[in-house]
Amino acid sequence: MEELMVVANVAIVFGVIYKLFELYVRRQERIMLIEKLSSGWRPEEFKGNLLPQFSSSGNWALRGGCLMLGLGLGLLVGFILTLMFFQSYIVSDEWSGKIQNSISVIYGSCLLLGGGLGLIVAYLVEMNRLRKEKGHE
Repeated sequence: MEELMVVANVAIVFGVIYKLFELYVRRQERIMLIEKLSSGWRPEEFKGNLLPQFSSSGNWALRGGCLMLGLGLGLLVGFILTLMFFQSYIVSDEWSGKIQNSISVIYGSCLLLGGGLGLIVAYLVEMNRLRKEKGHE
């Protein structure tokens, strides 16, 4: 339990520091934007962004669904890998610390890889949908 408190405290401190820096940077960006607008720039010139703008309708469900699907598949792959490599230890009651650590690493890495792949698939689907919408307009 003490290990979790250390991790939680570090996460909270990091989160607060990050938000303070983000607040300061956004304030500077807003000031620069106001200065550019007052010097004669038109708001239409800011519409062309380098990054694609996604509409918020329905994409959160797609992202969440792909994330959950990826996490579930990652857990399944981790379970299968554990059965393949540590089958003799799962059947018996003999558990060593190294084997428990190895199993934890397998589950954690498969879970993160699956979640990341799910988010990449959601991004690709959104980009494909955006290209189709731009092609029809």
